[in-house]
Amino acid sequence: MCRKPFQSLGGKICTACHERIDRDFITVRDYLDSNKGKRANLDKVAEETEVPKQILVHLLKEGRLTIDDPADSGILLCEVCKKPINTGRMCKECKAKFALRIQTNIDAQKPGGTGGQKSSLGGGSAKLQN
Repeated sequence: MCRKPFQSLGGKICTACHERIDRDFITVRDYLDSNKGKRANLDKVAEETEVPKQILVHLLKEGRLTIDDPADSGILLCEVCKKPINTGRMCKECKAKFALRIQTNIDAQKPGGTGGQKSSLGGGSAKLQN
């Protein structure tokens, strides 16, 4: 990514870099599809596809690529608890906690909201369902 100044409507990547990342993703996807069943680490994929590791990590954090065994690689860690993850920026547990916190704040802002308190029916506590 170039880090050149550019006009943006909220994105952090310029149009040229965004297009390059999309092309690199297609290159990596095609490489992985044609090498199914073979183990490939970040270094090997970067070397074979000529896609920089920085772009591969970016694609992992975007959720466009995944790592089969995150504990094995140590490449991608949850940005909250530092647990190894296979894609994205947060592990499932931290995502669930984050979503609950956001929903609690939204509920507290609604007229007649619970003010951040949990509400329940039948005496049980409120739970998130997957």
